[in-house]
Amino acid sequence: MSLVSRIKRPGPSGFGYASTAEEVTRGLDLNGKAFLLTGCNSGLGLETLRVLSLRGGRVLAAARSIDKARQADVTGRATPLACDLGEPSSVRACVAEVEKLGVELAAIICNAGIMAPSELTLTHGYEAQFFTNHIGHFLLVTGLLSKLAPDGRVVIVSSTAHRRAPKDGIEFDNLKGERRYRPWTAYGQSKLANLLFARELSRRLPRPRQLANAVHPGVISTNLGRLMPKLMQLGLDVLAPIALKSIPQGAATQCYVATHPALAANGEYFSDCNVKRSTRLGSDTRLGRQLWDVSERISREV
Repeated sequence: MSLVSRIKRPGPSGFGYASTAEEVTRGLDLNGKAFLLTGCNSGLGLETLRVLSLRGGRVLAAARSIDKARQADVTGRATPLACDLGEPSSVRACVAEVEKLGVELAAIICNAGIMAPSELTLTHGYEAQFFTNHIGHFLLVTGLLSKLAPDGRVVIVSSTAHRRAPKDGIEFDNLKGERRYRPWTAYGQSKLANLLFARELSRRLPRPRQLANAVHPGVISTNLGRLMPKLMQLGLDVLAPIALKSIPQGAATQCYVATHPALAANGEYFSDCNVKRSTRLGSDTRLGRQLWDVSERISREV
């Protein structure tokens, strides 16, 4: 069997690299279930919104602005919400809006993010990728745990790019990026933070049937790369048809982990709809606890 065939064959879940979001949710009835989804307006988020709606789910569709969220609702079934993850007041307003709606959440899917801006950008005094990708979602999820169903799930989109994090994992003494800034290392750090957040959250969830997991969607050409250098964006666009996952394939893992009734894993890292091994740092419970404590402190400050 060729290497490509081994990579693409289904895993223990029955799904794999080539599975699509529609395939992994086929036969599911999500009527009566509500899902909060960030980054709903493009790429994997837009496909996740479409497929969850197709299966009958109600999607609380969050984007950086209410206009972007409304434009994403091609189904007419979603509830648009503004949630700019780089702006704590916007995240807290989103939490308040969800509370006002009075819905119980079957899943919170933390899909939005930014990737590898070429120049250091600070958001509320912190490196923008760490703040937007991690702190924004930390504020959102911890603010909504009381709305999570007794068997609800939290899905955090991480990445195999967590392997590009600094050698010590999270540079707690350089979260502002001022000592040094390397775009892909900073992105890797934010994705490691996503993974550690999911693992630590799984240990802190208030109800025994609730689950928190992290996912790697695969390498896909989406709007996530909008801040990368133009030449790198062009390279991804050229590779996309022959070497990268499609958007329906990329959305499969988060849809599977958010909805599939057979899934019971908690605190795991998923890729291609199956549990995969992360780096040693991605399983470091001490680092996860430290990140949680630092994230709580930052949340109180901003």
